[in-house]
Amino acid sequence: MAVVDVHRFAELITCHAWSPDHFRPVESLHVLEKHDQIVSGIDWSSKSNKIVTVSHDRNSYVWSLEGSEWVPTLVILRLNRAALCVQWSPKENKFAVGTGAKTVCICYYEQENNWWVSKLIRKRHESSVASVTWHPNNQILQLDLSYSWVFGVKWSPSGKVSHSSMIYFVDDVGPTPLAQSVAFRDLPLRDVLFIFEKMVIGVGYDSNPMVFAADDTGICIWEILRPINSMAATANDASESSKSRGGVHDNCINSIVPLSKAGSPKQCDSALQDWMDGKIAIWDLENMQEKLGHQF
Repeated sequence: MAVVDVHRFAELITCHAWSPDHFRPVESLHVLEKHDQIVSGIDWSSKSNKIVTVSHDRNSYVWSLEGSEWVPTLVILRLNRAALCVQWSPKENKFAVGTGAKTVCICYYEQENNWWVSKLIRKRHESSVASVTWHPNNQILQLDLSYSWVFGVKWSPSGKVSHSSMIYFVDDVGPTPLAQSVAFRDLPLRDVLFIFEKMVIGVGYDSNPMVFAADDTGICIWEILRPINSMAATANDASESSKSRGGVHDNCINSIVPLSKAGSPKQCDSALQDWMDGKIAIWDLENMQEKLGHQF
């Protein structure tokens, strides 16, 4: 496993998203200028090639490529607090917005009126919604609320999950879910990504990504393996602070998103974004299971 590319696009990056073709630019091609405060969330639909952005200015825009220009359409969220995060649904017919107003907006396009409509989920949460993620069935949302210090959550590929210096794995989601927590000595996580059904990468306030895996005994016991930067180290080294070992990033890693190779059904690469040092790094995760010596 190795870093295959590192780019620095700005002094500080708050969020990022890959284009559908996973094109890797070395310089800015377009600047989307509409928001007048921090852009806190962005997502790029893989089928319809539309970009959705949200901002602390309490607005959202859906950007469509017309010719060589990205044209924005305003989505009025009717918020009195900042919009914090956004994600397209799996079918890309709607998107969800988490907010500092302790609410979630579901936005969809009305063909007959040629505009985007925002509907609030009436349930009022106890704190800001810091992250949203859709279940693969396009109907269920999972939320992170900031009062519990959870910043990142993802569904496993089959739709069955996961944070402090602790990560939680939830199986058999339903009335009586089975949950397991894994504590670790490194700094807390901010985001997680399933790269396989039983392998997860976590990123956060430690400058190195962490790998978690479950065994295949039928009980599905999760454990921390080691930071990505120390794959050649012994298991005892995994408890050391990853900052002491150095790495690509110099500070907190804000998010992680999957990047698949052209024509491959697997998530072979992952892009790691560091909002404190302005870097985006691409890690080659191919053959990760073999290199870890962990069978699934």
